Amino acid sequence: MVQIDARGMSCPQPVLMVKQALESNPKEVKILVDNNTAKTNVCRFLRNSGYKINVEEAEDSYILSAKR
Repeated sequence: MVQIDARGMSCPQPVLMVKQALESNPKEVKILVDNNTAKTNVCRFLRNSGYKINVEEAEDSYILSAKR
């Protein structure tokens, strides 16, 4: 599983980090983001890349768990 901490970053940086991580074709990816725009954009990118996403809200961030 690949884990990415993109908290504190604004788009498009979180999407670019996920795109780079997907180059190794992982079955699972876990991404931490802390704003709604990053959550929306990363989820859209993952869906378009063939992943199913589960979104959890933590204290001050979102945990995006994606599986192929």
